[in-house]
Amino acid sequence: MKQSFLLSNRFKPLGWAVFAIGFLLCILCMCLQNTDILQTKVFALFYNVGILGTGFCGIVENSVLDEIAAIMTIVGGVFIMFSKEKNEDEFIASLRLNALSWAVLTNCAILLFAIVFVYDFPFFWVLVGNMFTIPIIFILRFYWLLHCVSKNNGEYD
Repeated sequence: MKQSFLLSNRFKPLGWAVFAIGFLLCILCMCLQNTDILQTKVFALFYNVGILGTGFCGIVENSVLDEIAAIMTIVGGVFIMFSKEKNEDEFIASLRLNALSWAVLTNCAILLFAIVFVYDFPFFWVLVGNMFTIPIIFILRFYWLLHCVSKNNGEYD
C-alpha cells in the first residue's frame, strides 16, 4: 500500500491566500526593517544583551510581524506544495518529484554561491531569503510543468 503525504485539494486555495499575505508581509518587513508594529514581549532561547553578548532563555521585547510573515509564507507554501491536484496520479507525482528536485538543487546552489562570494551581514540576508527558495521554486517549476503538459495535450518532453 502506497502512503501519501498529500493534503486534500481543499487546502490549495487556503495555501495561496496565506502564502500571498505572508509574502507581502515579508516584503513589508524588509522595507521597514526596524518597525514597532506588533511589538510585544516574547520568550527567546537566545537574545542580544547589548555589548555583554548573548543571553539564554529570557523574555525580550520584539516586533513579531516578521515572524508572523515568515510563518505564513512557509505554511502557505507547504499547503500549496502538498495539496493534491484534482486528478492526482503517478504522472503528477513524477512532476512533483521533478519540481522538488529542482527546488532543492537550486537552494543548495544559491547557498554554495553565497558561501563563496557573499560575506558579513549580506550573507545573513541570503540565508533569510534562502529559507523561502524551496517552496517558491517548487511552486514555479511544478505549475510551469503542469502548464506545459496541458499545452501539449498531456505530453511531457
